[in-house]
Amino acid sequence: MRITKRTNIAIRVLMFCAANADRLVTKSEIAERCNTSESHLAQVINRLAQLNFLHTQRGRCGGIRLGRPAGKIVIGDVFRKLEGDVPLAECFADVDNTCPLVKACRLKLAIADAAEAFYGHLDGVTLEALVCGNAALMDLFVPVACHERA
Repeated sequence: MRITKRTNIAIRVLMFCAANADRLVTKSEIAERCNTSESHLAQVINRLAQLNFLHTQRGRCGGIRLGRPAGKIVIGDVFRKLEGDVPLAECFADVDNTCPLVKACRLKLAIADAAEAFYGHLDGVTLEALVCGNAALMDLFVPVACHERA
């Protein structure tokens, strides 16, 4: 199974916000630390805000923060909501499906079951579990000035 770039970036954004839960973070900060473009990041942040995983605050003192506590953000939910519209294989696509085996193939069901097992495993993982106690992540994501205060 391959995760889309959008979901990969979304998880990085959520982890960055969780690591900096005591303050608003900026899109440019996230882009720099997560090695992604601000334009792609803007789309991901917008989608995460629509899904209530993030809260955005506009203006000169604006920024981004988690929309709920990290312990309440289940990674399986994030993946389902972001990957749900991406077909796993051609036979899952309603419009572009040209596979001649559709009516006879049992692989589609096996793939669907495997995907559900994948998401089911991620249902046991919270954002907090990815960030809490992860010193290496904090070194990457928390600015030095904030690190020294802690």
